[in-house]
Amino acid sequence: MASQSVVRSESIAAFIPDLELLIAEAMDEWKIPGLAVAVVQNGEVALVRAYGFRDVEDGLKVTTDTQFLIGSITKSFTSTGLALLMDERRIDWKKPVRDYIPEFRLHDAVVTDRITVRDVLCHHSGLPRHDWIWVPGDLSPAQMLAAMRYLEPSDDIRSTFQYLNLGYLVASMVTERVSGQSWTEFTRARLTDKLHMNVTFTVEDLAAAADAAVPYAMDGDTRLRSKLWPIRATAAGGINTSISSIANWLRLHLDKGEFEGQRLLSPTLIQELQTPRVHESAPAFAEYGDMHCGLGFRLHSYRGERVVLHGGGWIGWGTRMAMLPDRGVGVAVFTNRDPSAVPEILANYVFDRVCGKEPIPWLDRYRELRRKALVQLDVDRQARKATRRPNTRPSHDLADYAGDYDHPGYGRITITHAEGKLNWAYRGMSEPLAHRHYDTFELPEAPDRLLSLLGYRLLISFSTDREGNIASLAAPFEPLVKDIVFTRVPAGDCTNAAFRQHCTGTFSHGATTVVVGQDRDGQLTLTVGSQPTYKLRPYQSRTFVIDEPEGFRVEFHLGPDGEVDELFLHQPHGTFVARRA
Repeated sequence: MASQSVVRSESIAAFIPDLELLIAEAMDEWKIPGLAVAVVQNGEVALVRAYGFRDVEDGLKVTTDTQFLIGSITKSFTSTGLALLMDERRIDWKKPVRDYIPEFRLHDAVVTDRITVRDVLCHHSGLPRHDWIWVPGDLSPAQMLAAMRYLEPSDDIRSTFQYLNLGYLVASMVTERVSGQSWTEFTRARLTDKLHMNVTFTVEDLAAAADAAVPYAMDGDTRLRSKLWPIRATAAGGINTSISSIANWLRLHLDKGEFEGQRLLSPTLIQELQTPRVHESAPAFAEYGDMHCGLGFRLHSYRGERVVLHGGGWIGWGTRMAMLPDRGVGVAVFTNRDPSAVPEILANYVFDRVCGKEPIPWLDRYRELRRKALVQLDVDRQARKATRRPNTRPSHDLADYAGDYDHPGYGRITITHAEGKLNWAYRGMSEPLAHRHYDTFELPEAPDRLLSLLGYRLLISFSTDREGNIASLAAPFEPLVKDIVFTRVPAGDCTNAAFRQHCTGTFSHGATTVVVGQDRDGQLTLTVGSQPTYKLRPYQSRTFVIDEPEGFRVEFHLGPDGEVDELFLHQPHGTFVARRA
């Protein structure tokens, strides 16, 4: 039953024709192939309808049962599931994450011990997005969790709002540890099955559905059919469902945890989920109040009304779920097109009408902004071209850049060279590299592919060591921290056991004796005079790194007979030669 404390609202039935005219105009302007909308009012589904095509090329229309990927609306399911465990006193989200996941680690040991489950739910960890840990979709949850310890924070814990999808991966793993079920099993059993919702959790399931939408990406003002890109951080954005199903999700939260006479969650916990906790941003329009983050929900005011909402965006998908809890009204809008203003325009129109207010011309406002943005795209592209330094060359032959480069969190980038060109490969993606200037190269724009999430052409900048060897590359995968540095993986003779054997022996540097040996694992060691014995780690070609102290390298040279006859000891203050004794 509906909550008894709601404010009286105007019936939606009276303005459905006007709403449908607005839907048609908005879909046409933003080139949206398919759209579905649901409105809940006073505990009942007042409207659920579908428009346009779920598959343009095959002429298949959207229905109210068409499955859409809902993106970050999924976060409200993750937080609500944890609220169920709170209700049962099986967790306390004010306690540290490590109480539930002992192996959890972040970059800073103090933050690791302090960060709570509630901190990750309201994006208060100090970490920026670092989405490229999960975006390629090739890592398991355990691997993504392990990668988090290598991610640089951009602020201190609880100092500012920073949206973090990986936080919801962590939250889902807390659910699993406490419940003994996978997050998907728990969510089905405790939430979606009880709400009669038809949901799936992977793009493979979405592709197999009989009635599923196809995603469409935008390249400027051109619409492109896209493939289904996975979201493996499932609890952050991976749920697929229909507009008729999401209406029941709205009913649960508007009725304060009750659905069809069954109490799923206490009103107190519903209120906790919907309480503003962290300030996000100032409003862009006078009708809005400041945006705040709750637990799996976002909150602001709209023309004096309290709004609880969350949107979802992914390549080819744009969704929104918004509620006026004090009026018992909720709206959900699903589209199979890149995120746009349309879901917000429609939700605000419904809110204006049910509140008995003259509608704000949101379509006109956003249409003007959209058209200006399209013009600006070309301006920005020209500006990017203008910042390129012309008539420059790479410092090395292109073949010298080829190799594997690793980062402990972000994984491996492979650069290959063939037919005078470089190619970039990263965790299932592969693109040609074009020279931009000096030792910086760039990837192509890819509007319908994962790279489009960057919003720009990814730049790859190579760096050399003191001896001029290509030693690393850097890429701005996370703009709020320094470029992510990938270190070149050892390759060449230094990785060959037979070559290492040839390096052993005694060398002389003046009156100083230099002894190269091998440990039980076949790795080289170095003893200079009476100094301690150092371990040599493979670096590149015939060069090894001294583990400690840093900045010291040993390079072996071959004589005319092909045997190692001398070594060069590269130190920060110079290079010294020792010849085989």
